[in-house]
Amino acid sequence: MNYLAHAKLSFNDPDLLVGNMIADFVKGKTKFTFSEGIQKGMALHRAIDEFTDKHPASIAAKQFFRPHYRLYASAFIDIVYDHFLALDENEFSAASLGKFSQDVYQQLENNADVLPLHFQHILPSMKKYNWLYNYRYKEGIERSFGGLVRRAKYMEESDTAFGLFNQHYDKLKECYKEFYPALKEFSFNQI
Repeated sequence: MNYLAHAKLSFNDPDLLVGNMIADFVKGKTKFTFSEGIQKGMALHRAIDEFTDKHPASIAAKQFFRPHYRLYASAFIDIVYDHFLALDENEFSAASLGKFSQDVYQQLENNADVLPLHFQHILPSMKKYNWLYNYRYKEGIERSFGGLVRRAKYMEESDTAFGLFNQHYDKLKECYKEFYPALKEFSFNQI
């Protein structure tokens, strides 16, 4: 799962949120420099990622991207799932997603002193371009795919991925519907 899901699955706990959002930026024993609550958020993030990768719906969804993007198929699916989460009326209305997004940015800014340096550099752009809210839109997904490619060492383009997303949109949505309720229950049980 990508940023929106990790934020949502922090269940409004500020420490879990910070840990869940920064986990990919904290390596090795560095995690022990954070508070216990933030460490729990990092552990939750990693459990969510492992659950996501092994779930049958995710495995099926990755097959649309794997021929072109191989190991990066999982990263594309994480973004795709955030798109469907942003549109999931059981989780958000447009207004509640807007408020939720602003609350997340504020919580992260409130904890700026503990955020890893690289995440501190990302946060202003995340807020300025309202990444969490803009997962609702296909244009937001296209930009997210482009950002993924810019950060990756072995990818040169995201146009194919965006085409695959559009081509298999309904099937990907079904994968999300099968997957997300199980992930939400799993995540809640982790805390």
